[in-house]
Amino acid sequence: MVENGINDKYVIIVGCGRLGAHLSNLLFESGKSVVIIDMKASAFERLPEGFGGFMLEADATELDMLKKAGIENADVFAATTDDDNTNIMLAQIAKNIYGVKKVVARVFEPHRQKVYEELELDTICPMILSAEAFRDYIEGDEGGE
Repeated sequence: MVENGINDKYVIIVGCGRLGAHLSNLLFESGKSVVIIDMKASAFERLPEGFGGFMLEADATELDMLKKAGIENADVFAATTDDDNTNIMLAQIAKNIYGVKKVVARVFEPHRQKVYEELELDTICPMILSAEAFRDYIEGDEGGE
């Protein structure tokens, strides 16, 4: 780990689907210390062969499992499951109970965005980002002239 404060982030990611696995690897490759949690051992097969982070097969909604993952020391917490209720609950736990400095939750169903906002949770919605990128490409000059 780099000791200059730039790359010494301890990151916990819950959900090793396509998004969580890819994010975990990107952060590991950039020098972050990464723990990825998923309830299914088979989910970790999505991680590339060289992934050097820590994998924890567990139910992250159990506080003991979050403690085992080291949530008290986490700089960043990302809830990337495909279940909005789980992501909301985990983000609230990380933010309000453990005081993690940077917490972000995936919005799986775009129509649920308002619920996250009402709870003052930082979010990323891949569906909205993708739709906006497609719209920008279609409406912009960069495509095909």
